[in-house]
Amino acid sequence: MIEAICGQVVNEVAQIAFAIARTSAPASEKLNRLLTAIHHHGKTILFKEKRMHDMIVAAMQEIRAIIKAHIERLISIFEVIIREGIEAGEFKVEDPAEAARAVKTAFTPFFHPILIEHCLQHGEDIEAGLREQIRFILKALGKPY
Repeated sequence: MIEAICGQVVNEVAQIAFAIARTSAPASEKLNRLLTAIHHHGKTILFKEKRMHDMIVAAMQEIRAIIKAHIERLISIFEVIIREGIEAGEFKVEDPAEAARAVKTAFTPFFHPILIEHCLQHGEDIEAGLREQIRFILKALGKPY
């Protein structure tokens, strides 16, 4: 049951990611919208479906293959968007695959269900932190602000 629920949630996130990646928006806007949407999806589950959130946290320990595949899929989507940004002259990085992995790492506090819950339990302004981190990521990719 946990595996099915976890699969459903990662597929929802993947559908959101693919929909945003397919838009004709500039790469920086796509990445901003994608990271924001992923974070808000996780936060919504925490607030509105706490039992599902707890199952996802458990699944992260028990069903690592699904989680690993999900993260790799997101990294691939990040890479496609970063490549588009490089081609458009919007981003200035040499290795899009490496940059995509770095984006994932930099975004982990806003993606990982346990870390989202921790921030909220300790009264952190997670929305302000999200905006700051996205600005940081875009600057690191070479997008001037």
